[in-house]
Amino acid sequence: MRAAAILGLGCSAKNVAAFQLDAGVEWRMGMPSTDDHADVIVLFGGDGTIHRHLRQLVKLGLPVLVVPVGSGNDFARALGMRSVRDSLVAWQRFCSGAGNVRAIDLGVIFGGSAGEASASGGHYFCSVAGVGLDVEVARRANRLPRGLRGHGGYTLSLLPTIFQFAPFPIRILTAKPTDGNSADRSAESAIGSDQPTILAAFANTSTYGGGMKIAPHAKMDDGLLDVCVVGGLDPFKLFCLFPTVYSGRHLKIREVKYFQAARVRVETEHPMDVYADGEFVCQTPVEMGVQSSALRVVT
Repeated sequence: MRAAAILGLGCSAKNVAAFQLDAGVEWRMGMPSTDDHADVIVLFGGDGTIHRHLRQLVKLGLPVLVVPVGSGNDFARALGMRSVRDSLVAWQRFCSGAGNVRAIDLGVIFGGSAGEASASGGHYFCSVAGVGLDVEVARRANRLPRGLRGHGGYTLSLLPTIFQFAPFPIRILTAKPTDGNSADRSAESAIGSDQPTILAAFANTSTYGGGMKIAPHAKMDDGLLDVCVVGGLDPFKLFCLFPTVYSGRHLKIREVKYFQAARVRVETEHPMDVYADGEFVCQTPVEMGVQSSALRVVT
């Protein structure tokens, strides 16, 4: 068997060593150019590393094992990989022929006033895309030293941002798709139209920001995005809301709207940054959807 190792920032050959004990596996470093060059990909890193490689991973169609050694590991957590040991156990099962591979959905961002989304016709994300407060928090967290980002960096960035971020009007249009690429506009309905909003999150997995359950009902194989919209709370109430996100209890708050959709259109009064998996993608207006069974993962 041939395995390709992809190393994220801060990783080295030492991270790979524990996975190289099987003499029957031939290893190469870096992303293979075609699926003829490898049988499986082992990716060492966090959500940002995965995000940057998604387009090529989807194109190759090879099984991918994620090893959570990044500053944010929400996608690995959704796959049941909470530690390197979990990934190593999954790897050993895969090498023994256990067939522990499943196909999962990916989110896709279409359009956008700038960035790769408009240039390529679609931009994949694995966990959560967002507009609003979480974008500013991600921007601040990305400026922190890497070691600090992996130990509460999102929380450290969130607390001061709560008291500085101003609510904004947003319109989210949902539509029942008529086929794989189009939507019946007559079925559109507006959610949170022009209402003060703190953030809107569009989730393929349940958590982001290092374990915050922004979308506790999200599943990676249902063909739907889970959408969580937090209305214009005053800073003190938002501060009190924050701890409930780690358990998913924020859904009980009146100002929080939660629903599922196969595709949505997001419009804001002025262009606003859209982040996904902690990375900048483009600006609004955008459409977001799901590509079912887009990625094969080792679990």
